[in-house]
Amino acid sequence: MRYFGQNIKLIVNDLVVSYTDQGPDESPVIIFIHGFPLNKSMWDNQVELLKDNFRVITYDIRGHGESDAGNDAFTIDLFVLDLINLMNSLKIDKASLCGLSMGGYIALNAIKNYPERIKSLVLCDTNCFADSAEAKEKRMKTVENIIKDGVNKYADLSIKNLFSIGSFSKMTAEIASVKEMIVNTSELALCSTLIALSSRLETCSKLVDINVPVLILVGKEDILSPPDAANIMHEKIKNSSLQVIENAGHLSNIENPDVFNQHLNAFFNSVYKEQLTIRNPGVNSIFKDLRDKLNVLFSFKSI
Repeated sequence: MRYFGQNIKLIVNDLVVSYTDQGPDESPVIIFIHGFPLNKSMWDNQVELLKDNFRVITYDIRGHGESDAGNDAFTIDLFVLDLINLMNSLKIDKASLCGLSMGGYIALNAIKNYPERIKSLVLCDTNCFADSAEAKEKRMKTVENIIKDGVNKYADLSIKNLFSIGSFSKMTAEIASVKEMIVNTSELALCSTLIALSSRLETCSKLVDINVPVLILVGKEDILSPPDAANIMHEKIKNSSLQVIENAGHLSNIENPDVFNQHLNAFFNSVYKEQLTIRNPGVNSIFKDLRDKLNVLFSFKSI
């Protein structure tokens, strides 16, 4: 039985997972995977865009939002297994994945290990590299600072890297919302995830094996996963397209949602063109059916 709505709780392999499931039954499935250190609500705008024609699922990665942290050490592989277990629990054989930043790492590892479960990919403000020694050291320093100074100070520092400079003067509500997501994440989850991110393996060498449609989106002013990193993925994935989002930093879906959504909608309409045509034959087909019925009716009256 499918449950519709927001903040649904489901026990998946002894872990309570919070997810949202909207859109028509039997529609193509799109699963959105949030970035660090956020939660599923970062995709609310995209859910509204797509839910009329697609089954749209967002979920909180373990330890984030309203999902439990569990007892296992966090790793990207564990996050991927959580995703696959959620799909199994919801009886979803195949889905498109859209992941931003950490969500992109999860999506890339999912298609590497479970290619038969993935219909298409959208990789947003992410990259395929492992952390350098310097980046690992920086993450470990951040863990120390969170333990010493608390989540609020970490949130203030983190925000500075997530948004483009221009957003700070015109997106106060969005910035406040993102900060709230961060401060509502526990110290344990923040530190455990930072360790998981620092120990992740590269996926660049596996990009040539991807055989599904891929859309790569990146904010032009993203300093964490810059356009150059996105272009490297684009060059390695043979069936990919790349779009650079103006007036956006690392959270391109929040900072410039109109342009982001335009590319997203066009991509999924292309990927699922045949299925959407069958489900929504269009106004012309509706009128044709009506004309045919009227012709039959009038032919009987004339006999």
